[in-house]
Parts: sequence; C-alpha cells; structure tokens
Amino acid sequence: MAAIISRLTAGAAMGLTLALTAIPAGAQEGLSGAYLAARHASLNSDYRAAATYYDRALALEPANPRLLDNALMAHVGLGEIDQAVPIARRLESTGAQSQIANLVLLADLMKRADFDAALADLQAGRGAGPLMNGLIAAWAQFGQGRMSEALERFDTAAQGAGLRAFGLYHKALARAAVGDFEGADGIFSGEVGGPLRATRRGALAHVQVLSQLERNADALELLDTLFSPEADPEITGLRTQLSDGETVPFDLITNATQGAAEVFFTVASALNGDAADGYTLVHTRLAEFLDPDEGDYKLLSAELLEAQEQYALAIETYASVAPESPTFLTAELGRARTLRRTGDIDGAVAVLGDLADSYPKVATVHMTLGDILRGEERYAEALPAYDRAIAQFDAPRTNQWVAYFARGICHERLDQWDRAEPDFRQALELEPGQPQVLNYLGYSFVEMETNLDEALDMIQQAVEARPRDGYIVDSLGWVYYRLGRYAEAVEPMERATALMPVDPVINDHLGDVYWAVGRRLEAEFQWRRALSFEPEEEDATRIRRKLEVGLDKVLQEEGAPPLVPANDG
Repeated sequence: MAAIISRLTAGAAMGLTLALTAIPAGAQEGLSGAYLAARHASLNSDYRAAATYYDRALALEPANPRLLDNALMAHVGLGEIDQAVPIARRLESTGAQSQIANLVLLADLMKRADFDAALADLQAGRGAGPLMNGLIAAWAQFGQGRMSEALERFDTAAQGAGLRAFGLYHKALARAAVGDFEGADGIFSGEVGGPLRATRRGALAHVQVLSQLERNADALELLDTLFSPEADPEITGLRTQLSDGETVPFDLITNATQGAAEVFFTVASALNGDAADGYTLVHTRLAEFLDPDEGDYKLLSAELLEAQEQYALAIETYASVAPESPTFLTAELGRARTLRRTGDIDGAVAVLGDLADSYPKVATVHMTLGDILRGEERYAEALPAYDRAIAQFDAPRTNQWVAYFARGICHERLDQWDRAEPDFRQALELEPGQPQVLNYLGYSFVEMETNLDEALDMIQQAVEARPRDGYIVDSLGWVYYRLGRYAEAVEPMERATALMPVDPVINDHLGDVYWAVGRRLEAEFQWRRALSFEPEEEDATRIRRKLEVGLDKVLQEEGAPPLVPANDG
C-alpha cells in the first residue's frame, strides 16, 4: 500500500535528503561556506543547522532555486511552516517545480480556509499526486459547503488501484462531520464499500459514530475486539464513558481544515517505513500545522525524528503535546525513551516518575521506569516500579510474563533468590516455553550448581526455540560443562562463538571447555581472544590467571571441585 502511495506522490524518492549538487562556479566565498555547512547538516538530517545555513546562503542568493528548495525542506522538518510558506512562494516564482513547495502552499491555503484558491491550484496542476490531490480537493469542496460534490470526489479517489480504503475512510469522516452517522457507520462497518483496514484513529472514529447512534454496547464490543483490557487511558476513559451510558461526541474531524490535516497524516502513515523519513516528516509536519492540537500527528513526527537520530527535535516535539491531550501519556513515554537514548537517564527517570504519580493505575508507566532503572543496573530502585506494575494486573494474561521476568532478574541480581525463582516460575506459567525465561532460570541453576538436570531440560527447550541465539546456545554448552559432560559441551559452545564471535564471556567459556577436553593450546587461544574483547575486570583477572597457571590450578585456588568427566564417576 505504501509503495502505491509513494509512486502516486510524484518524485517522492527524489531530492529528499536535502543534499544538493555544487553551487555554480564563481559563487562568493561567503555563499560557498554557508552552503557547504548547510549541505553537511542536511546530509545528517540536522534540520536546525541546515535551516540556519541555508538562510544565510539565501541572504546572498535569494532567488537560487536549489537553496530555496533545501531551505524549504529544512524549515518544514523543524515544523516552522510559517517560515516555510514565503520560501515556497519565492521558489514557485522562480518557475522551479517543487512538490514540497506545492504541499506547503496547499496546506497554507487550507489553513486559511481559502478553498477556492486551493481548488484552483489543484486544477492548475500544482498538487502532489492523484491521491493527495483528490482527497484535498474533496475536503476543499466540503469546506465550500458542496457536500454532494465532495462525496463524489471521495468516491473518485477511492477508485485508484489500492486506494479504496483511503477514499472511503475520508468519506466516512466527512459524513460524520455533518452528522450523517448512519452513512458513516455503513462505511466504517464495511457494509458500504467492503471492509476497511482497522487503524486506531479509524476505530476511535467508529466508536464515536456508534455512540452518536445510541449504540454504546456495539461501541464497547468494538473497543474490546481491537484493544486490550490494559490499553492506554484514552481507551480506558472511552470504556468508562460508554459503560456509564454517556454519548461520546464525534470530534475527530469537524471541519475541512482538520480533514486536510488528516489527509496529510493518512498519507504519512502509509509512507512510514517505505519512503524516506524526511519526506514522510513533511506530511506529518503539515498535518501538525493544519491541526496543532492533534497529538497523533506530533507523535508520528517525533518518531520520524527519532529514526533520523534528531533526538533534541524529537524530545521537543513530544514535549509539545498538551497535558490534556489523549496522547499525552504516549508522548511522555516517547520523550522518556528518547532522553534515555541521549544518555540523559536522570531526565528519563524524572519524566517517568512524574507519569507514575499522574497515572498510578497504568502498568506500562511503571514497567518502563523499571526497565530503564534495570538497564542501568539500579536493581533496588527498579523493584518498586515492577511491584507497582504487577499490582495493576487484575487477571492473569500471557503478556504479563515480561513483568515477572524483569522483577525476577532484579531479585536475582540482588541475591534474593528466594524471591527471584517464584517470579521466573510465574513467568513460565503465564508463557510456557518462553525461551528467555527458560534460559535465564536454567543458567542461574547452572551457576548455583543446583537442579542441573532441570536446568539442562530448560536450556534444551530454549535452544530448540531459539537455535540462533548465541547466549542461549552458550548456556547449553555451559550446562554440559557443569555436569561434567565436557565432550558434549564442545559442539554447542563452538556454535555459540560462531553466533557471537566477539563476546568475551562466550569465548572464555569455550576456552574452559577446550581445557576440560585436553585441547590446551586452543583453550589458551580462546582465553586470549576473550581478553581482546574487553571483558569485565573481574573476569579479565581470572582469564589472565588461567593463562598463567591453567584452569585446574585456578579451580584449586578458588576451592572449586576439580575437572572430572561425568563418566569417570
């Protein structure tokens, strides 16, 4: 589907990295410097720096189409559409063809409710492909009060190959926006035009429509079908309203400008993951411009900026979602995630701490906080977060295994095995055969030298489920080693090092196994390899000692049992 959209939005894959060919020879030195700096910023998707330097270059050559086109892209990427509009007009005045300029100017006309001019532009060919043109034209006619013509235009847009769902979705929104809820329900339900692909926004629109038709029971059934009981507060709030008999207003789209914003977002959602992130971002930024209160648009913009490693802009965009928005919780979770990616762990923890106070009943908030703290090896601080998450579970569900597993890891790391093992067991009860849990619990038994037969069975199950997971295959070799079945340990341990060739622990383990079967030179080679991969200092000290005196002597010094093959009794 996204590939179809990409083809129909002409030139979608061209010129989208902001990079330009060289400025013509003879350009002033100041222009060259500004251009080179801008180009470097553009190649790294650094929209802020690119906008700054392209603006400087434009001060020297204000009518240069290439500079204008790239400055336009940079300002749109920043979400600075008010600054982008005059640039788009200047670019258009040069006679240059720019799809981005067309989109910006079209969005500006729809923002100003100048529907006549928008339709005139589209008629003159200043558009962005058949789908975008058709849907925007339909909403412009809607804005003019020409509902019958708008509905016909939506139908026409739906006739393109692979585009039926897009046209029908917007037609349903338009019907609902004028109070034709029966007509909208006919489309959303699939009775008219066939089934539509379920999306979150489409589902929420249908729920609002059903409530307007006094069919709250059907709306609740739809929510239960599409969303888990532990969904976000927006879904929980809707369930409460519907259960209490309230009539939920239809407010997803109420006017033509919002309809145009939804067109940009619909196309962006289809392009996401298929077209260049920068090009998709143009659509979400224009959707934001047209409807700045809609959090879903900001969320997708922020995610696209994250994908381009523009973390500061992503954080800024997440933070722009208003606290009263239904998407505020999701935005704050995204902001915390991005802060963590920048290394600002304290900032991420602070965001999640505030969320935990504001949303004490939302398990995801507590889980995310616990995961960040656990990732920083702050296990004692992570435990209360996992406790609070688990306290929100009202009934056992398969996906809850993650919470018990994570809490079990914290208990194990804090030497609280009496609490860790029950959590691991509970995780397996919720998700029998879960390979990560089987491996962790089995490996823990191996390290404690207890329940070794059960550990072997667990790890064998895990390997069967994840045969290409180097850590799990390493565990199998290690349990054979611990059981004294040294010869059997060789093959899985060699396989583990092939899967994870630069892991110091796995290479160290293979060295021990080689030593145990008498392959001393190969053991020393593996230990040296393990040292080259910068193991933890405690492990490195032990490896160096093994290279000095051999594994047997190290085990003796540690008071550990000597190497004795299992078949020797």
